[in-house]
Amino acid sequence: MEVNPPKQEHLLALKVMRLTKPTLFTNIPVTCEEKDLPGDLFNQLMRDDPSTVNGAEILMLGEMLTLPQNFGNIFLGETFSSYISVHNDSNQVVKDILVKADLQTSSQRLNLSASNAAVAELKPDCCIDDVIHHEVKEIGTHILVCAVSYTTQGGEKMYFRKFFKFQVLKPLDVKTKFYNAETDEVFLEAQIQNITTSPMFMEKVSLEPSIMYNVAELNSVSQAGECVTTFGSRAYLQPMDTRQYLYCLKPKKEFAEKAGIIKGVTVIGKLDIVWKTNLGERGRLQTSQLQRMAPGYGDVRLSLEAIPDTVNLEEPFHITCKITNCSSERTMDLVLEMCNTNSIHWCGISGRQLGKLHPSSSLCLALTLLSSVQGLQVRYLFSIWGLLTSGHLLFPFFSSDKLPMNETLHRYLSLNRVSPA
Repeated sequence: MEVNPPKQEHLLALKVMRLTKPTLFTNIPVTCEEKDLPGDLFNQLMRDDPSTVNGAEILMLGEMLTLPQNFGNIFLGETFSSYISVHNDSNQVVKDILVKADLQTSSQRLNLSASNAAVAELKPDCCIDDVIHHEVKEIGTHILVCAVSYTTQGGEKMYFRKFFKFQVLKPLDVKTKFYNAETDEVFLEAQIQNITTSPMFMEKVSLEPSIMYNVAELNSVSQAGECVTTFGSRAYLQPMDTRQYLYCLKPKKEFAEKAGIIKGVTVIGKLDIVWKTNLGERGRLQTSQLQRMAPGYGDVRLSLEAIPDTVNLEEPFHITCKITNCSSERTMDLVLEMCNTNSIHWCGISGRQLGKLHPSSSLCLALTLLSSVQGLQVRYLFSIWGLLTSGHLLFPFFSSDKLPMNETLHRYLSLNRVSPA
């Protein structure tokens, strides 16, 4: 009959504690009016309570701090900190002590120990302390593995380890939408929702663009010469609240002239989000590279580069158009045809040759028009016939003999691909 030998007692004890910020102590104020039966008894007890604030005893928050009572929640992007202590509980001197801390995730195993060198000896009632830090970059189950090896006075090598499992939760829900403008600009709308149970202070939400774009944040307005955020003076995001951020990306000058390159760009950049929670605990989250659906321009593209906000009735005004050959192989021979309407008239020669437009190149046209009717005008104005395609340009403007030239105007531009006869 076999008997299992008793489990051997180790000379060293391992203690692991997570390091987090304390919380403000809260109490439940109990008060009454002086004409009630208790009189001033409850109020006096609250004034004598050391945890209350002098002069504001009825507030739930006090002046004291409370240490964490449990492990708590760990969120993606936060820094996990832990205190590891190895104590010699015996009356012997222990030698060659090696403490190792590893963090096992679903995809990798990380060594968090500050030093891998062994301690020569550890006397009775002495301890070895270490603090480890790790920025959490994965969600799901994490296991902290703490291993201790040492040698007894008798020369026996001992080894033991402990496992501490915890879950890493998702703090934010990030949704993105892309809007492709006709001017090669890309507008990004980012919706950020706080899915934790506590408020967040949004310290920074920025977009790091790809190498081909410059970015402009559209989350502030100018008031009295100062830049004021559109979210107001409070940057807190309450639990389950959502905030929308808007960015405008413009192609860099060296890439804007290369229509074929910009046309196929799908990688836009990534969001960098920084927040703070309880007593300033900091978290940071970076998204993966954001990708958009590449817009389809066809083989030729017609865009409006310049147009006045308002024009005077029966006075010539100038516009500038840009024609781009988006194909990578075909050269186009272009012809300009001008089409007058009841309210819009051209000043120039119709049916003239514009010459050849090589692949991935552009041509700018300065044109002159005349308006004979007041009000907002949206008209089909002219067509540019090429070897394979034609583009139709539509745009609105105000025609008035009274409105100022700096009147705000929204321009509309569209392209229609037409097969040649």
